Amino acid sequence: MNLIEDFQKIDSDYEGKLMFELTERLYPICRSITGNGVRETLSILQEFIPIKGTEIPSGTKVFDWEIPDEWNIEDAWIKNSRGEKIVDFKKSNLHVLNYSIPIDKKIGLSELKEHLYTLPDYPEWVPYRTSYYKRQWGFCLPHNQFETLEDEEYHVSINSKLEPGSLTYGEFFVPGETRKEVLFSCHICHPSLCNDNLSGIVIATWLAKILSKLNLRYSYRFLFVPGTIGSIAWLAMNEQRTKNITHGVVLTLLGDSSAFHYKKSRQETAEIDQIMTYLLKDQENAKILDFSPYGYDERQFCSPGFNLPVGRLSRKPFGEFPEYHTSADNLSFIKSENLSRSLMLLLKLITIIEGNRTWINLNPKGEPQLGKRGLYNSIGGISQHKDYQMALLWILNLSDGNSSLLDITLKSGISFEILLKVADELVGVGLLREKI
Repeated sequence: MNLIEDFQKIDSDYEGKLMFELTERLYPICRSITGNGVRETLSILQEFIPIKGTEIPSGTKVFDWEIPDEWNIEDAWIKNSRGEKIVDFKKSNLHVLNYSIPIDKKIGLSELKEHLYTLPDYPEWVPYRTSYYKRQWGFCLPHNQFETLEDEEYHVSINSKLEPGSLTYGEFFVPGETRKEVLFSCHICHPSLCNDNLSGIVIATWLAKILSKLNLRYSYRFLFVPGTIGSIAWLAMNEQRTKNITHGVVLTLLGDSSAFHYKKSRQETAEIDQIMTYLLKDQENAKILDFSPYGYDERQFCSPGFNLPVGRLSRKPFGEFPEYHTSADNLSFIKSENLSRSLMLLLKLITIIEGNRTWINLNPKGEPQLGKRGLYNSIGGISQHKDYQMALLWILNLSDGNSSLLDITLKSGISFEILLKVADELVGVGLLREKI
């Protein structure tokens, strides 16, 4: 199959380096569920793929939710009584409680402490905290610094705007031969967090860039949405389109060095769940997780009113590593080689999605005479493979319209790539046709 050859030509180390460079560009941007940070991020991604941006006005009802007011921030700081900035948004956008309302006042230490967030267990790190739907203000700082604060007057300033605007999300569609769609979604709402947020964004962008240059059987839809409210908004605005989604994966936490984890869709036996289980079975320490209604945007796509076949691919799941939602999730926490390995796993996924067809044996009465058709020595590179003859026999025997190529893979123990090439050969000599 041409996809295998196309993907084998990819220099994964080089692509990983480029993805890391894109991560470096995106890292300083202060993103949130709304605002100019999301727009700036999408504008950079448009240099690689022609993402279409959509704006949904504040106040718009999306199922049981409502699009909130838009939040933007210019600056924020805390000054001590000597006028020294001891917390500075411009040094790290994690220092401000995301979605903080504007404030400019002088207060004492006891009142200030009511608006400060730290991590006592990791006293040198700055936590990431949000308050999207409750109007308040706050700052985040290392616990070590918190403990040194003196009982004096402090000047706090947050130059932000929280007013009617819109929610922004990005979408890129790669048309295929059929209307059946594969959905890839990532969240685009976190500020300077590399593994949780940016790894999913850059990998989705690179995957879309690669697929946009290929002739594909399925159509592919890529969503760059703010977490929770963004996926809910997309579903509310595109409910009819969801009927075409046959496979889906939420991409997140794919840049660190831990093992892959795949969380099944709510259906749990969907084809995407079977494919990911197969791909990860020989990956060291990889885990398949049962569906849970808690997590990332897979829980929206898998809500009972949609029940889409959408799982989640990550490395270590959220909340299971100490750097999660902290300043330690920085550029040194992820590696280019981890980004490239995640991308290559997804390309293997695409190979199986594209190639997993159900076949009909056109000569089912007894085994067909294979030698006269030249099948024993016609495939360069694998004709002498120990599994080649067995692949021929397995495919011919199970191609009765009831077993997909993945089913045959799982039953025979022969790799999908070999079975795919053998199936193409059998089609070429007129022994197989696809079940429509």
